[in-house]
Amino acid sequence: MQSASPILIDLQLAFTEPAFTGKEASGLPTAEDFQRWAQAALQEAGHDPAQAVEITVRLVDAEESQTLNREYRDKDKPTNVLSFPSELPDFLREQLDELPLGDLVICVPVVAAEAVEQGKAERDHWAHLTIHGVLHLLGYDHIDDEEAEVMEGKEITALHDLGIANPYE
Repeated sequence: MQSASPILIDLQLAFTEPAFTGKEASGLPTAEDFQRWAQAALQEAGHDPAQAVEITVRLVDAEESQTLNREYRDKDKPTNVLSFPSELPDFLREQLDELPLGDLVICVPVVAAEAVEQGKAERDHWAHLTIHGVLHLLGYDHIDDEEAEVMEGKEITALHDLGIANPYE
């Protein structure tokens, strides 16, 4: 069995809402959590385990999420996760020791609110959204029903491997 490739997580805490700063921020996932969740997504997607990857995870407030969602998706509201795949040309990617997959922007208050609304453990919701975002970075999408079925199947399996229930039930 091959060992998993290193996953370098650049974790950026970029929120300013008082409820999510200081002492309260200590309950947020760590870079190690994001590494574990990203590994589950990479494994399920069939990523070459010998290839090290780098992912930036930026935790933001509702204002930054809404600004980015409006600018890149024409939706004027905050959202749970936005994925920005790396757009490096293949010839550059082949020269790097770590493959830059891209950036995930996750909105802290939206994740917390959704977990409560959906009756899910917040940590499980973080795991789901991270796996969902990493799959987007790898090129998966859910624009049509067939794509959604494939992507959701990979999410469900990756979460199951982590001991987390199907988020779609």
